[in-house]
Amino acid sequence: MEAAVLFILVLGLLFLGVPIAISLGLSSILAIALFSQDSMSSVALQLFTASQNYTLLAIPFFILASAFMSTGGVARRIIRFAISTVGHLRGGLAIAAVFSCMLFAALSGSSPATVVAIGTIAIAGMREVGYTKEFAAGVIANAGTLGILIPPSIVMVVYSAATDVSVGRMFLAGVVPGIVAGLMLMVAIYINARIRGMPKQPFAGVSEIAAAAREAGWGLFLIIIILGGIYGGVFTPTEAAAVAAVYAFFIAVFIYRDMGPLKDVPWRRPGEGFGQSLVRNLALIVWKFIPGCFHGDTKKVLVESSKTTIMLMFIIVNALLFAHVLTSERIPQAITDWMVGAGFNWFTFLIAVNLLLLLGGQFMEPSGLLLIVAPVVFPIAIELGVDPIHLGIVMVVNMEIGMITPPIGLNLFVTSGITGMSLVQVVRAALPFVAILFLFLILVTYLPFLSTSLPYALMGPEIITNR
Repeated sequence: MEAAVLFILVLGLLFLGVPIAISLGLSSILAIALFSQDSMSSVALQLFTASQNYTLLAIPFFILASAFMSTGGVARRIIRFAISTVGHLRGGLAIAAVFSCMLFAALSGSSPATVVAIGTIAIAGMREVGYTKEFAAGVIANAGTLGILIPPSIVMVVYSAATDVSVGRMFLAGVVPGIVAGLMLMVAIYINARIRGMPKQPFAGVSEIAAAAREAGWGLFLIIIILGGIYGGVFTPTEAAAVAAVYAFFIAVFIYRDMGPLKDVPWRRPGEGFGQSLVRNLALIVWKFIPGCFHGDTKKVLVESSKTTIMLMFIIVNALLFAHVLTSERIPQAITDWMVGAGFNWFTFLIAVNLLLLLGGQFMEPSGLLLIVAPVVFPIAIELGVDPIHLGIVMVVNMEIGMITPPIGLNLFVTSGITGMSLVQVVRAALPFVAILFLFLILVTYLPFLSTSLPYALMGPEIITNR
């Protein structure tokens, strides 16, 4: 009875247009007031406890790092590197766009940010050499979903906070599936390009590849800082996120100089020697460091990332309150007992999870949906022997597909915004590539080693206690 009322309240409020955070929080408070043995003081206690979650501190720092990387011209340099590497293949510019999304995903952890940063440049480039706008938009909308699968991923941090699994293991688990998904999209583009005779670029040459890699290297080094720092034992994931935010600020303002007080100031002047250039630039960085911290461009990035952080954290805190009500009323345990009694095994359970998430992903933002579903399905997965890391990756891949399915798919709206196409046009453009992601979802769901092989090899299996 309590479970039915709780879920009816949430769904009813959502269909009335109430924001997801308020829907979760209000339905939880009403459930506690009307049905639960908990006192109302538990609401304040849970909200305070959720706000003190150390793992969640990684989210605002990853959002800030992503904002600086999106603003600081990293995308343009990554695209140059990708084109020089694979642009000579048939359909190479589209393949390079997917490769660029994979690289940028490893910097941002956000799917919409990947679509904006890469799509703004790549779609225009593809149009110039003869690709249709629909094809270009479909490629970017789908490849952008890799932003939440390839680590570091904000959605993975949310899953870890909701289920108390290791963020480090989740990041490792996303590496192989992320590469496989990217390769599947690339192969599909190549086959399509061969059939339709799409254009290809001349081979750029080794010197151009080296120059592009050198230019993009400062940004791509962030991948080494985050993942190398975590798995080398230097940082916790939260500390790595903080270091990434500081590094992204420094690179955007003082190295690439696409924003801030040194914007458009060249690193090397005509006739200037290497030593003179180095001394001059070091002096400039020291002199302009404090002004750079308070520059209008920096403030703008901080304000925009703060808005995103506040919105997301408000959803997460209310979702964790909702999870507390589920747990206190033993709703997950009741569902587990029912599913086990009904003869569900790990195979049929994962089918049910996929169907639930694919349906929910059409109507809800990924982090909010994950925070609602994870506390319910996690105990069932453990009872049926599903690895918690594998379950996390399956859920993330479902969130990917939700990003490109109407009516609420965020990537569809973002792609529509940067291309000027209607939402219906973007949906039609993305549809052929969605089939690739559905095939990928089946592979990830029923080939667990894709998710678990790397974290098992480097960190061992996840140990679940007190479940």
